[in-house]
Amino acid sequence: MIFTSTWFWILILVNIFVVLLYVVWNLVRKKEKGFSVAMKAVLMFALPLAGPLFILLEYVFYRIFFFQSVDLEDVIFSKDRVEEIHYTDEERDKNIVSLEEALAITDKDNLRNLMMNIVRQDFRESLASISLALNSEDSETSHYAASVLQEVLNDFRANVQKRYSQILKEENNQIADILEFIEYMNAVLKQKVLTGIEQRSMTDLLDQVCEVLYQKEKVKMTTHHFEIISLRLLEIENYEKCEKWCERAVQQYPEELATYTCQLKLYFSNGNRDRFFRVLENLRHSNVIIDGDTLEMIRVFL
Repeated sequence: MIFTSTWFWILILVNIFVVLLYVVWNLVRKKEKGFSVAMKAVLMFALPLAGPLFILLEYVFYRIFFFQSVDLEDVIFSKDRVEEIHYTDEERDKNIVSLEEALAITDKDNLRNLMMNIVRQDFRESLASISLALNSEDSETSHYAASVLQEVLNDFRANVQKRYSQILKEENNQIADILEFIEYMNAVLKQKVLTGIEQRSMTDLLDQVCEVLYQKEKVKMTTHHFEIISLRLLEIENYEKCEKWCERAVQQYPEELATYTCQLKLYFSNGNRDRFFRVLENLRHSNVIIDGDTLEMIRVFL
């Protein structure tokens, strides 16, 4: 019994010595993370003989089956930055023109290919340009244009009614649905491809949805949203509602450029010179940075 107990303590001491040797060896090598070394040391200490044997076998198997020397012959280590210069494709750029120009000067074969290429791509942002092809002398080109517009506008009408009905249900994600709905409608309405009556009807619907957003959570309305509804109402000459949204924008975002530009466009369109010059004077004395487009717009108005 005493003999067995002696061998047990010898085994424990040898195991502790192996654990300490392993830790010191790894501290000197500094090739393994401290956390990994600590975990393995705990494993070897908790499982005398079995733990060190497991770690040893792991190291042997790794060296035999997984370790490979890295060939660095073709690798160049350098901290110098390399600046790549990509030159434009001049031949390709020479062949790029606006769709309006292409409709005016392109021959029938090329014009048909152009329309087919547009149909294959995302053409929803080019509806206004495509609508110009409806009056093309080439019947096939006008047919392509009519097919595209009919498909997109039919989907637009159906989706508007579906989304509007969903918004009226006042579900938990109503505000998020309204914000998406505003962007969705604006993408088509700003291109003015609907008939006059339908454009007015859809804009009134957009006004109703914006009103719901403003009444429920107006802090979610950015200057971008105020600008959208103001300009769409201005396009159908609904000056009264447009002025309502402009005034709301002034209250919520008094120092934003879009707030001033919407007012300038409104008062220029309805012929209110006094209000126009008052807004212009306020803009000049504000801290708002005026961009080139706004300066050009003011020059045109004056």
